[in-house]
Amino acid sequence: MEFEKIYETLGISREVYEAGRRMEEMLRPRFQEFDKTAEYNQLKVLHAMQKNKVSEGCFQASSGYGYNDLGRDTLENVYADVFHTESALVRPQITCGTHALALALSANLRPGDELLSPVGKPYDTLEEVIGIRPSKGSLKEYGITYRQVELLEDGFFDYPAIERAVGGNTKLVTIQRSKGYQTRPSYSVEKIGELIAFVKKIKPDVICMVDNCYGEFVEPVEPSDVGADMVVGSLIKNPGGGLAPIGGYVAGRADLIENCAYRLTSPGLGKEVGASLGVMQSFYQGFFLAPTVTASALKGAVFAANLYERLGYAVVPNGQESRHDIIQAVTLGSAEGVIAFCKGVQAAAPIDSYVMPEPWAMPGYDSDVIMAAGAFVQGSSIELSADAPVKEPYAVYFQGGLTWPSAKLGILKSLQYLVDAGVVSKGKLGKI
Repeated sequence: MEFEKIYETLGISREVYEAGRRMEEMLRPRFQEFDKTAEYNQLKVLHAMQKNKVSEGCFQASSGYGYNDLGRDTLENVYADVFHTESALVRPQITCGTHALALALSANLRPGDELLSPVGKPYDTLEEVIGIRPSKGSLKEYGITYRQVELLEDGFFDYPAIERAVGGNTKLVTIQRSKGYQTRPSYSVEKIGELIAFVKKIKPDVICMVDNCYGEFVEPVEPSDVGADMVVGSLIKNPGGGLAPIGGYVAGRADLIENCAYRLTSPGLGKEVGASLGVMQSFYQGFFLAPTVTASALKGAVFAANLYERLGYAVVPNGQESRHDIIQAVTLGSAEGVIAFCKGVQAAAPIDSYVMPEPWAMPGYDSDVIMAAGAFVQGSSIELSADAPVKEPYAVYFQGGLTWPSAKLGILKSLQYLVDAGVVSKGKLGKI
């Protein structure tokens, strides 16, 4: 098979192709590890579907109030079983990950309660939810206070400061698993479990919520297996498998999920209403495919980490570290580098490959952001995508890839655009 020739038709030079080929050969043992984790998680999902007797009838659409929606209710049982929780809320009415997090927080906090983040600054879009940046309807407007504990220099937890921060009004502790627009580590389930145990020892009744976005199925266990009272995520990330067209989930303790349901719909109605509107087959099939899709994204992330690390760029995680989410940060050091990288990723997409992404003032962010995503589902970050705030330290965040070959092409195109822009010299490629 003339691989080099077909890559050439896609705009990849011989030098970039050869660098990628050498890197892939080196990473084959690592890729096998991802495949084994995917196999284990696939069997978890399959077992939950069989246990809950998923049938063709579960794919039928409901409308109006959505009473007695078999597919909706069964899917929530499947999620609860996979995440080993008492209950789950999985709905198309939850529009995105930020919405799911806002829902979980507002449903379980009351005026006078304190929200604590022991992992430093939250993801940008949560700043307005909390009220760090003023916004209508924020938790702050409802009398909910917020405190955060800064991370240590190595990016991990400052336990003495956390112990001092947990007070009488601390009702809920939020732990963001993934790095977001930061160059800190993403946290393993084991480390999250240690943090939860520490907080619970100080205050046993505190609610521990984990923002699980980008982390589902990366490891054989989830934060709900190590003490998290709620795990929260988006269906247009890992658990949607690239097929879910919208949606989010909250899984956890039954009383907390009941609160979320009342907040999502109405007091007195809760989980009983909410039509599925014909998305159930995509939700089920996407969840079924999610473990193997996540493995493809992980291969892409590790490929990018090792490739760019060999070129001398700072990457988080580095090429050898264990993986705890699908996001790969590459610090390129210049706006020119960030823009070229994103343009390369866009050019590799199956959708809108001819479009040139440009930085813009995206809602919810405090600087211009450039986003590359030629996706079947708008904004789906389990699909091949890259985005970056155009500000110091000029780090780009790469994630997704429904298949390993598509992720590989995206990374090679990002490198090709950097070479063509003169940011990376051809001479450096020989070092890979």
